[in-house]
Amino acid sequence: MKTVIITGSSRGIGYAAAKYFGLRGWQIVINSCHDINSLKQAEINLKQEGISVLAVPGDIGNPDFWKALVDKTIRHFGSIDCMINNAAISHIGLLTDMTDSEWLTLINTNLNSLFYCAKTVLPVMLSKKRGRIINITSVWGEAGASCEVAYSASKGGVIAFTKALAKELAPSHICVNALSLGMFDTEMNACFSCEDKAMITEEIPADRMGEPEEAAKMLFLIAEAPEYLTGQIIRLDGGWI
Repeated sequence: MKTVIITGSSRGIGYAAAKYFGLRGWQIVINSCHDINSLKQAEINLKQEGISVLAVPGDIGNPDFWKALVDKTIRHFGSIDCMINNAAISHIGLLTDMTDSEWLTLINTNLNSLFYCAKTVLPVMLSKKRGRIINITSVWGEAGASCEVAYSASKGGVIAFTKALAKELAPSHICVNALSLGMFDTEMNACFSCEDKAMITEEIPADRMGEPEEAAKMLFLIAEAPEYLTGQIIRLDGGWI
């Protein structure tokens, strides 16, 4: 059986992906940092679906956490076949109002965590000459968004990181791709009012926000795609950008 680690998977897109992969025979490692109760409930729910799941709470912005995550995964499931870097935080407001601490925390969580991940997960994949890494980015990493400069910068970094690492790992049969998401109906966007969401939806040709299950299905397709698919930024945004 294949094993996938999905960060930020106590709810939203991460949880939808865990359920989608699990129902198709994958072993699942789920993670959350701040909402431990939701993580425990997610583990219970997935087990009730007959899914083999391991919950590992911890901060992806802490390099030491990654060693613990990998060690626990290997002990429990024996392999890491796919890594989905889904966890992220956002910040909305004028850049000039953002504190140094807020900037550093966001960049550490959204971008530095990919480095910590690669340093610890890749030795496992390189030893077997196979593996998939999928990074979640955003259309704002491609186009930029006013009042979301830090978030846009971090997600732009994810795109460059993905393309470069894919070239580095292609000879080792390890694929690295990114899923670039538009506006999805998740708690990350709960900060927007109904009026704000309606205004944004009017700009989306599909005339709606995406559903977490749609992102989950696309993540699965990328994970199961031919090895020749690597270094790609696959946009899922209803035709928005």
